[in-house]
Amino acid sequence: MALLTDRYAAQIAGVLSCYDRIVITGTLTNVCFPEGMETFLRMHGQRLFDYPKFAEPLREAIRHNAEEIARENGLEIEFIRSVGAFRKEERIQGILAQRGTQPGLVHIFSAMEPCPAFTPWHDKASGKTTLRYKDGKCLHYSFYFLDPEFGLCYLRVPTWAPFRLQFYCNGYNWLAGQLRQEGIAYEQLDNTFRTIADFSQAQALADAFPIERLHRALDGWATRYCPVAAQFGTTYHWSLMQVEYATDLIFHRQADLRPLYHTLVHTAIHAVKPDHVATFLGRKLTGNDRDELGNDFHTRIQGACLKHHMGPVAIKLYDKQALVLRIGTTVNDVAFFRHHRTVEHHDGTSETKLAPMQKTIYSLAPLREVLVAANRRYLAFLSDLADPAAGVDRVERLAEPVRHDERSYRGFNLFDASDLALFLALTRGEWQISGFRNAALRQVLPNRSGPQVSRLLKCLHVHGLIKKVGHTYKYYLTQAGQQVVLTALKLRDLVVIPSLAGLLPASP
Repeated sequence: MALLTDRYAAQIAGVLSCYDRIVITGTLTNVCFPEGMETFLRMHGQRLFDYPKFAEPLREAIRHNAEEIARENGLEIEFIRSVGAFRKEERIQGILAQRGTQPGLVHIFSAMEPCPAFTPWHDKASGKTTLRYKDGKCLHYSFYFLDPEFGLCYLRVPTWAPFRLQFYCNGYNWLAGQLRQEGIAYEQLDNTFRTIADFSQAQALADAFPIERLHRALDGWATRYCPVAAQFGTTYHWSLMQVEYATDLIFHRQADLRPLYHTLVHTAIHAVKPDHVATFLGRKLTGNDRDELGNDFHTRIQGACLKHHMGPVAIKLYDKQALVLRIGTTVNDVAFFRHHRTVEHHDGTSETKLAPMQKTIYSLAPLREVLVAANRRYLAFLSDLADPAAGVDRVERLAEPVRHDERSYRGFNLFDASDLALFLALTRGEWQISGFRNAALRQVLPNRSGPQVSRLLKCLHVHGLIKKVGHTYKYYLTQAGQQVVLTALKLRDLVVIPSLAGLLPASP
């Protein structure tokens, strides 16, 4: 299949895939839950009902530290009285326009915001006193700073225990610093690039995002902006809260992207079905699946944005100033994805198996591979939408019989219910990643016997639609097979059936 990147190669300056938004949560693992805080207080001779008295001096220490940092940097802490009164990002950009882009503290916001908290509770029936979790609200400080390596970041610090931190950085800001360091010329456009002198080198840099250096930097920022955490005898555990990974097709001219984007977004909003979204994300739909699926279309000042979501994950298609076509996958819970990793059991043993992705920041490396694949599958789908003619010839040949080893193998009829069920089965998301076997295909085609499925597999193989993994009984769709299946189903759903609707009398 000719991807958009190949078909419009002359109009595209380059393609870049990079982490965009990265939001990280820092927790003190020994006191972030009620039982842990109870243990800590008892070990230090504190009564549970004195918990507020224990936490208040820590709150004052954080307030004093923030005020001292502000004085050292010649800043005033800006208190936000009304949430939503303005966008912090716009205020920071205005400050940077006057201040410049030299490293250092940029601004400090303070605001009353929700936070996790604990409250003492005495159970009269058992006579025991415990701590219980409650939704609280406390003063938060948001420290915005320009780091020499990671660019513009912020760290949000609550003033009440258990002091759960929130950190933000942008992968494009980090990459811009790397390009400067390597002497590679570039021109930024918002949170992406307008031009880069060497796209291949830029991609290599983007793929080497420094997780260990980020970890060390996070520990340093936590020590500076939340020094009271040291009293709990542990360091922060950093976990992924929200991650966005983007693939940008950077066009030379707006006149080249505008008509293409208009076609893509207005076709995809009708063409993408829930099972397609699952396929993009490498998942399958089952009767027990409770994740919400759907499409959202928004018209913004900057242009139109199309979003497909499945539970905590969403794939977005939008453009930036009609120069950059962006496909972005946003993850709010990385455990949504599964990959092969070492799993440690409570009895001390371990094994390597397919398991949900861990939320630690060190999952950024395997997560990048998963998100790259999701973006590429969506790009392939869009490429087929933009020009389905590339697969029409194969679809026509699909209906014709094929001879192999002196035998004739039948073609496939897209309007035959059994053949259509086969093609629908072949589009299942999990099979795009892990492949499928005869037994798996029989589970979704219950009316077919084992020998019948074997003949279907042979027929698909002869037509060049599937390939077999050597020394196994596992099959994958070939590139041609993916194109034929998707094109055939879209032609049927988007062209043939709508054209015939209402022309024939309804069945009695």
